[in-house]
Amino acid sequence: MATMGKTYERIDGRIRTFIEEQHIFFTATAPLDGEGTVNLSPKGVSGSFAVVDELTVAYLDFAGSNAETIAHLRENGRITLMWCAFQGSPNIVRVHGRGEPVFRDDPRFGALLAHFPDVDPGLHGLRAVIVVRAELIRDACGYGVPFMSYDEDRPLHAQRFAREDDASLSAYFEKKEHIATSIDGLLGLPLPLPAMPRAERGSADRL
Repeated sequence: MATMGKTYERIDGRIRTFIEEQHIFFTATAPLDGEGTVNLSPKGVSGSFAVVDELTVAYLDFAGSNAETIAHLRENGRITLMWCAFQGSPNIVRVHGRGEPVFRDDPRFGALLAHFPDVDPGLHGLRAVIVVRAELIRDACGYGVPFMSYDEDRPLHAQRFAREDDASLSAYFEKKEHIATSIDGLLGLPLPLPAMPRAERGSADRL
């Protein structure tokens, strides 16, 4: 059972085990403008989160109707990730840090994808790898979090975006109001979308 507000120096041991066992986590970002829009997003595709080292985590950023997290990270880098225990002993873990979107044309992209061996990058319209360097790691009791059971991942996202190639995916993004720029007008996803490196395309080459 978690203690109240304990701080950790690194992501290892039971903290690492806990966050890797969760089926969903949440990301929170905000622009520097105090009147800007705070963003909170759930992330839940199995295999799309990885602990890179004791102070670095990463997750895959997939196709969607906006790019608020990317825009906020490009402006200021601030991000908080949170995991809750919906089963077992109550616990909440937060990683506060600085994040960066690594896009498809970045030389680091391929090496980062190697941390996600169970995810086919061609299925979900992969836009970027979000890399977060932890600055503060804390847990909390989680007493108020209800018990909820995990059944399975929804297949709908993969079914929707697996049929897209680089050109059609880029066209889809260009039609959306808040992909190239955020709700508050910050730079979001670079468009046209850079092509997926051929070695990383997965199912996209088989469509």
